[in-house]
Amino acid sequence: MIEEKLLNIYHRLFDRYGPQHWWPAEEPFEVMVGAVLTQSAAWANVEKAIGNLREAGALSPRALRRLSLSELAALIYSSGYYNAKALKLKALADYLGKYQDDLDRLFAVDTCQLRRELLEVHGIGEETAASILLYAANRPVFVVDAYTRRILSRVGLVTNKDRYSDYQSLFMENLPVDSGLFNEYHALLVCLGKNVCRRRPFCQQCCLNGDFCHFGEAS
Repeated sequence: MIEEKLLNIYHRLFDRYGPQHWWPAEEPFEVMVGAVLTQSAAWANVEKAIGNLREAGALSPRALRRLSLSELAALIYSSGYYNAKALKLKALADYLGKYQDDLDRLFAVDTCQLRRELLEVHGIGEETAASILLYAANRPVFVVDAYTRRILSRVGLVTNKDRYSDYQSLFMENLPVDSGLFNEYHALLVCLGKNVCRRRPFCQQCCLNGDFCHFGEAS
């Protein structure tokens, strides 16, 4: 039943919004940088920061290691929390140095081991690690964010506990194990959460209203 509902919700969202072409990046390292910068930030501001890094020739692990913290913070100022994020990007670059900055070598690591290693890097939590695994390494790992949790709650798909792994397992144990599906599904949930299923939702505009979600009827 859960599998059917999740798939039906996916198809309804895809029919309404179409392919999202997410994650917008030119190469995997840019995805990794974006995954850090997007923490508590609007994507438009992240794009500005990435653009600054690209213009400065600093969009590589080696270049990030060469920059001072103050120089890096200035380049990513638009993403907010720039001093903290500069430290996080430095830590990410140092971690990649252990693989000689070779992402093919990095992504050859087993998914579970790679996840453990990423979580040991300063500034990389469960959502950021999942984003890197899915969008940069193309691993079938579902990304759960605040939009996902909100939408799941409103459509009546709840977990026994409020752990990240429980929300993640809801998708990964009830959907085909496919990185392309996970990619598109998460992007569609973000689209719905940003534009319609907000904290104060526009339920009458929602393509899930009535068939899959009755939140608006109770408000």
